[in-house]
Amino acid sequence: MEKIQKASIIALKDYLGLDTKERLLVLADEGKREIGLALFEAGNALCDEALYLEMRPRELNGEEPPQAVADIMKSVDVVICPTSKSITHTNARRQAAQNGVRVATMPGITLDTLVRCLSADYSKIIELSERVALKMEKTSVVRICTKNGTDVTLPIRDRKVISSTGVLRKIGDSGNLPSGEVYVAPIEGQSNGTIVFDGSVAGLGLLKDPIVVEVVNGYIANIDGKSDSQRFSDMLRKVNHKEAYAVAEFGMGTNYKARLCGEILEDEKVLGTVHVAFGNNISMGGKIGVNSHIDGLIKKPDVYFDDQLVMQYGKLLI
Repeated sequence: MEKIQKASIIALKDYLGLDTKERLLVLADEGKREIGLALFEAGNALCDEALYLEMRPRELNGEEPPQAVADIMKSVDVVICPTSKSITHTNARRQAAQNGVRVATMPGITLDTLVRCLSADYSKIIELSERVALKMEKTSVVRICTKNGTDVTLPIRDRKVISSTGVLRKIGDSGNLPSGEVYVAPIEGQSNGTIVFDGSVAGLGLLKDPIVVEVVNGYIANIDGKSDSQRFSDMLRKVNHKEAYAVAEFGMGTNYKARLCGEILEDEKVLGTVHVAFGNNISMGGKIGVNSHIDGLIKKPDVYFDDQLVMQYGKLLI
């Protein structure tokens, strides 16, 4: 319990810069109650007013919280969200940030992730993330290749590159906590090729079998594989919207403490991996506003920024 409390204090004080005169909202659900209450207890000792609010778990990543919850999110100074499903790509999160609230989302957070990843030296994560972001900003096309069949190109020219470090101390800052990734919204309708997810997928966890996804002009055209592929197809079909199949994001993990565990919050931060997401990308400067965002992880890839090899079999070369 002492380690959990220490990690909770680090999250609120070091990463979110919670001040004694501020108001904190901890937004959780039943599945993440233990972590939510630990953060609430830490917040109570750090700030003027701490609130704990628990809602029904969402069914999908990207599903909106109730309007009453969204309204409360806009009325405080800091919001931290240990939830079972992600509310990162929701209007509620965006509107709170636009209102000046600092928002940290922690979808699928586990006690192990909380304790281990928040013990990382965030100055190292910042340095590496900024180095990758600087290189990505000068890139027109990203290409990902793997030995098991991935070969896809994602045009990103003139798109905003986001360095996500988990340090959210400025007015309106928002992002994942813990973090450590650099990501971008590829230009809609222009990504093409084959993606083989072999790590994990948001909402499915660690994969037993690779999921083979064919992308044509920015949309999933075909999904192949065994049982995990069917689960992936079912999840997309449940959204019941064409834009759920649209390429939304390319990202690279930059957190040296992150480990592959089946929770996409941590998995997509693992150094030596990349991820591609489908669905909503409004938050990262894209144009897709569907009510879902599903990330898939690729292990040990070769990655090219234009013609330059920047990652080889999962080893960063920049």
